[in-house]
Amino acid sequence: MNNSFDYSNIKPLTLAIPSVSAKWTGNDFANAVKVRWGIGRNNSKITPGIYKIGNPNSQSDIFVSANYKLSFDILRKNLNAFDAWILVIDTKGVNVWCAAGKGTFGTENLVRSINKNSIKDIVTHRRLIVPQLGAVGVAAYKIMELTGFRVIFGPVRASDISEFVKAGYKATPGMRRVDFPFYERAKLIPVDLVYWKYRLIAALFVVFLFSGLDRSGFLFSKMFQTSLFPVLNILTGYFAGIVITPLLLPVFPVRAFSLKGALCGLIFIAILNWFFIAPTIERIALGLIGIAVASFTALNFTGATTYTSLSGVKLEMKWAIPFQIGFAAVGLLLFIISKLI
Repeated sequence: MNNSFDYSNIKPLTLAIPSVSAKWTGNDFANAVKVRWGIGRNNSKITPGIYKIGNPNSQSDIFVSANYKLSFDILRKNLNAFDAWILVIDTKGVNVWCAAGKGTFGTENLVRSINKNSIKDIVTHRRLIVPQLGAVGVAAYKIMELTGFRVIFGPVRASDISEFVKAGYKATPGMRRVDFPFYERAKLIPVDLVYWKYRLIAALFVVFLFSGLDRSGFLFSKMFQTSLFPVLNILTGYFAGIVITPLLLPVFPVRAFSLKGALCGLIFIAILNWFFIAPTIERIALGLIGIAVASFTALNFTGATTYTSLSGVKLEMKWAIPFQIGFAAVGLLLFIISKLI
């Protein structure tokens, strides 16, 4: 068989390195959909190590990735025009941005991966292209000092890699800008929607159960007759916090995510109240519970957005969570009282 590829610039060590394709298979697309819905997300990882795409040689670029499969897949998909190496570091199956915040996509881990995979024996150049979203965890000067490799921070989006390399590893201001448009926020909603399902079921069960309370005791029939309004309040708060708040994130005129969620919950619960007749105390009780649910679920979206910092989230949690617990507790107490008077 005629093979026109010249192996003279390839060291024997590299011949054993596994090769990956830039093209996605049906399984790759299915995996992307599943992890977007939180299905098997914690186990969606690949083996750390060095991989090759195309026919790289000792002068080919090395791109660094987390071992979260979707991160790896998106990177290789955007390297379709390259002959390159991909160095995958062990981030415990967490994406680059989150892993950088947690410290697993960091200087120490990257140095360990460089040495473990004998990168110096694979390429003759000394440059690594590291995702910009991992910059918070990577000290470029330390990498140079400990390994001799120069870290080049790539663009925010993998789709800009081709233009970035063609420009001599220089990024335009747009390539450095971290934005969070509507469609990006929408893609993250299913994960939280599924993640909190058991807590949602628990909350629904509680209000469903207490709907059966009566001055004469507990009436099983009343639980079914009067539980629709309480259940819809919980569902409204849940979807207001997890779905509507992320979609309309820049619209709400407050900075704190917990307040964005509370405001969104208040609006939609108020709309819901137009369609039901219930005692005032029960409306107030369920409103407090629904607002607490909306505020709490919206607060948890801070982990997925570029709008916040770790210190800011910690500060918000210190004052927001006590208020959320207080609203839920007072709401539940008033709801029980409304059934007994």
